[in-house]
Amino acid sequence: MSTLDRDKHPCFNAHAKGTCGRVHLPVAPDCNIKCNYCNRKYDCVNESRPGVTSSVLTPQQAVRYLEQVLEIAPETAVAGIAGPGDAFADPGDTMATLRLVRKRFPDLLLCLATNGLAIGPYIAELAELNVSHVTVTVNAVDPEIGAKIHSWVREGKVIRRGIDAAKLLLERQLYAISALKAHGILVKVNTIIVPGINDLHAADVARKMAELGVDIQNCMTMYPNQGTPFEKVPEPTPELMVKVRASVEGIIPQMNHCTRCRADAVGLLGEDRSAEFRDCLSACSETYDFVTEDKPYVAVATLEGMLVNQHLGEALLLQIWSQSKTGYEVVDVRTTPERGGGINRWLALADMIQDCRAILVSGIGETPHQVLLENRIVPVEMNGFIKLGLDAVYNGANVDVWKARRSGCSNGVGCSGDAGGCG
Repeated sequence: MSTLDRDKHPCFNAHAKGTCGRVHLPVAPDCNIKCNYCNRKYDCVNESRPGVTSSVLTPQQAVRYLEQVLEIAPETAVAGIAGPGDAFADPGDTMATLRLVRKRFPDLLLCLATNGLAIGPYIAELAELNVSHVTVTVNAVDPEIGAKIHSWVREGKVIRRGIDAAKLLLERQLYAISALKAHGILVKVNTIIVPGINDLHAADVARKMAELGVDIQNCMTMYPNQGTPFEKVPEPTPELMVKVRASVEGIIPQMNHCTRCRADAVGLLGEDRSAEFRDCLSACSETYDFVTEDKPYVAVATLEGMLVNQHLGEALLLQIWSQSKTGYEVVDVRTTPERGGGINRWLALADMIQDCRAILVSGIGETPHQVLLENRIVPVEMNGFIKLGLDAVYNGANVDVWKARRSGCSNGVGCSGDAGGCG
């Protein structure tokens, strides 16, 4: 049994909010569902809401960032993963981060937030890693209502919409919550209140969650976001939220001290220090760890051999560069796999450049990005001279053209949120 003090989590215990801090590690940029109120595109230093972060970190970067946070804010008791997407849309980075953090900081509480769609296969390992707190967002236990809130659900390459999507999501959520409780993990359920859609349904959600043994529910006001289907839906009024909370009180314990944290939140609840740590977060996101064993080369998407100026999806050829005693030289030119074929194209590409530690591109979609990372090839999005990118990869140079990985790509329909992906 763990000796960690689980009462130190400020979201689960209001008495800890003034003394115990938390830090969110933004390592999960992708999402496997589309909520009609969610827009993760914009970032404002003065904005506190889920889905917002200034940078996205790799697991290794997250550990370095956490080291710096703990040095400056030793009151930090909890490290969590809360996006900016879903923790299990890309389970590899989430689990790698948790493993690294648990090994480096055995006395730190670990938590994460998820929509519950894809967490199921990882619950046993989460328990082994002593992840003590998990938050699942459950907006409806009636698929008819859920279908009004979620546009689509993606499982692998399959997109489900409407009632089918809502049924699948709910089925996975109920299973996940039951499994989490069976493994002794504390569970909080967030319910986003959308006026006219699920405000009268919150008590039904509460009753079902109570049946499953959920520890606490958090009824949150929906935040109208520009560019979403619900952008014209008004934010719930304080009077409406009073009615909603009155309908659920007595059914399940309620969290009434939520501050709608950013995905890179730092500090005590109500005293977010993410702006203070922004430079630290950015600096960590610009430092990559490259696998060098048996990977002497760097692939480059370029039109003329001088600049990194091609999106990976458009590149017909890749130059293969090597470091020499006198600088850098092109050692090969390789033809990229034929367009189409979905993920198989990127698997073939990863195999083709398996001897490369990195690939320099002006843009890249989420699917190839993940496939390459899983094959220990770091995609570097940048614009500028190839030499500067090579200096960064081989010598750790910190130059202006070096770009941290964004939570989207500038080309292709995948960036518009329609789940089309980058083929």
